[in-house]
Amino acid sequence: MDRLLSMRVFERVVNEGGFAAAARALDMSAPVVTRLVADLEDHLGTRLLQRSTRRLSLTEAGQQYLDRVRSILQDIDEADAVVSAQTTELAGLLRLHAPPVLATYVVAPLLAEFRRRYPKILIELEVETLREPPIEDFDITLLGTDESFNGDVIARKVLESEAILVASPEYLRQRGAPQQPQDLMQHDCLRLKMPHMRPRMWQMWCPDNPTQPIEIDIQPVLLVNHTDSLLRAALDGAGITSVAMDMVAPYLTRGELVRVLAPWITGRLSMYAAVPTRKFMPQRTRVFLDFLIEETRLQTAKALQACATC
Repeated sequence: MDRLLSMRVFERVVNEGGFAAAARALDMSAPVVTRLVADLEDHLGTRLLQRSTRRLSLTEAGQQYLDRVRSILQDIDEADAVVSAQTTELAGLLRLHAPPVLATYVVAPLLAEFRRRYPKILIELEVETLREPPIEDFDITLLGTDESFNGDVIARKVLESEAILVASPEYLRQRGAPQQPQDLMQHDCLRLKMPHMRPRMWQMWCPDNPTQPIEIDIQPVLLVNHTDSLLRAALDGAGITSVAMDMVAPYLTRGELVRVLAPWITGRLSMYAAVPTRKFMPQRTRVFLDFLIEETRLQTAKALQACATC
């Protein structure tokens, strides 16, 4: 027997003044309503209702039970409302996880505008680099990846970008701009150190032939596992580096960096927003995901425009 359902049916029978009226209100059949109340009485071992052809009345035990049942059902409904509000209300704590580069260049620039739109949503951002981030511990986990991706993860693609080669105007004035990929062997190259990466080789693709990459042997003058340090070195004229187009778009627009060897690229990158489950996703999570995708698409469009004019 579903005791909670039987309690709700019993209360409705009393409120409606009869089994047939309660059945209509609950969108149930009258025999089912009658049986649920009878099962409840059998479970309690006492009669709750006096039945006659003319009227329905509570027994003394029924009145005492109804008073308690109404209090219990009210508490349950209030508890349900509190939890449901966490799913539907645009308020509460939103826990995010992101590696440093995505936290710095994707999440942080969006927070001021997001907070203006949704001032009751509080943000907790955990920034760390983990091979396997604890997706189940956060509302949203941002993942940066190449074209391969773990299909078992519940995630939405946020953006796609290309890695391009850039250098500072000062470096190019001193060393000249490479005219073809092979010229990189004569330049100071700055490389991001990543697992399973060959640091002395750059793989490059031309949009005219995207399925046939070429490999260029280089001798990096800087090998670093920190994107900000790599970018800072490029801005200061240390050499040529490969960076996501969206990340360097503002520097290209301001003339602080210049794209080299366009339209060649050194990779295709994607960012995904992973969530613990598709079920019962809080509304604050949904609005942040939608905001994130909307804003990053705008930034991607600006990056493409910047690269087209650089």
